[in-house]
Amino acid sequence: MESWANLDFHLDLSGPGGLRHRLTASLREAVRSARLPPGTRLPASRSLAADLGIARNTVAEAYAELVAEGWLTARQGSGTVVAQRVAPPPPVTRRTADADVRFDLTVSTPDITEFPRTEWVRSTRRALMAAPSEAFGPGDPQGRIELRTALAEYLARARGVRADPERIVVCSGFADAVRMFNRLLKGPVVVEEYGLDFHRSLWRSTVPLAVDDHGANTEQLPDDRRACVLTPAHQFPLGGPLHPLRRASAVEWARRVGGVVLEDDYDGEFRYDRQPVGAVQGLDPEHVVYLGTSSKALSPALRIAWMVLPDRFVDPVLALKTDREQYISMLDQLTLADFLSSGAYDSHVRRMRLKYQRRRDRLVEAVSPYASVSGIAAGMHAVLDTPHESAIVQTARERGIEVSALSSFRHELSDDDRTGIVVSFGAPAFPRALQPFAAVLAACC
Repeated sequence: MESWANLDFHLDLSGPGGLRHRLTASLREAVRSARLPPGTRLPASRSLAADLGIARNTVAEAYAELVAEGWLTARQGSGTVVAQRVAPPPPVTRRTADADVRFDLTVSTPDITEFPRTEWVRSTRRALMAAPSEAFGPGDPQGRIELRTALAEYLARARGVRADPERIVVCSGFADAVRMFNRLLKGPVVVEEYGLDFHRSLWRSTVPLAVDDHGANTEQLPDDRRACVLTPAHQFPLGGPLHPLRRASAVEWARRVGGVVLEDDYDGEFRYDRQPVGAVQGLDPEHVVYLGTSSKALSPALRIAWMVLPDRFVDPVLALKTDREQYISMLDQLTLADFLSSGAYDSHVRRMRLKYQRRRDRLVEAVSPYASVSGIAAGMHAVLDTPHESAIVQTARERGIEVSALSSFRHELSDDDRTGIVVSFGAPAFPRALQPFAAVLAACC
């Protein structure tokens, strides 16, 4: 039996009527709304009266009235208890536009059901016990040194990034990093002609750069621009890696115009055909900003991302992270530092890489009679090349399956006309949705 005898709980004694009436009404509402669930033992009248600063008789009379109404029960030696026959109301739900969606296969999150809870708890315990007292203070806008040190080691080893902790700034997500650079950079930013519209909307102005099977066509970067954003490890959403010659071309352009490449390392750790492609930042750390995040490998709920900055950007970026900014949780930062240093992060990535690869193979097999598939060498999604884009999206939605049209990722100034369907095989719903989605393709193709 749950007891509130020694715990605080809220009772609103405002409103019309006398004090006993207001107390009775507040207790009744607490029971009706299930804030005080059936079986809850209430404080003794003397204790509640002392807590509320009112007469004991007022509490005793309110309890007696609610016992008479059936909301509470009172027995000698058992105290006053919320009656079991009072059923709690149904849970409050919020109806949304996608209430009929049974399977969400849009490109959004990794399989969050696979979050490594046990290993994360172990890292949390170790990090908490080892944390110095100053870690519980206001925080460092650059990020905890433990996390920046662990990131520098991991990124150098796994992604070929040339970094030291003093050039790393921890931020609360990729969008947070973009917003800061939007304030630092002037003029339109060059972006790939296919990408997330949300990310494009974070910039004041953007111009598209053509994308083909070799990634963004960096030979076409204009000399009158000073910044471009690339997804070189796995172009989003088309899927190809940036060709080595184009990687070099992007760096040469940045040097020539005195500009900067912002490298979004999207899906960089999830490559299936060979070892992951190293970061472009390794070619020239003074002209490339490396942007990474825990969202794909672990969970977007952590809200931890990082920037590896050219030296000239460190102070300007930190100047934007004022002392009023909401810093990322100290404990989450320390836990991620331990998770990286202990090898748990590598183990989790390897395990998920194998799981996603198996899902990818199942997807290719299921859809091959209806559409060719591209962009599957890495990442957690695939592109189905098909002229039936609109019909598939509409039919899938009618059957409770949400997928994305390739055209929805196209820059509004692009003249490309490719069509297709972008499907996430990393989504939690994928195993159950695969056959229903294959049936949609059979009906449309």
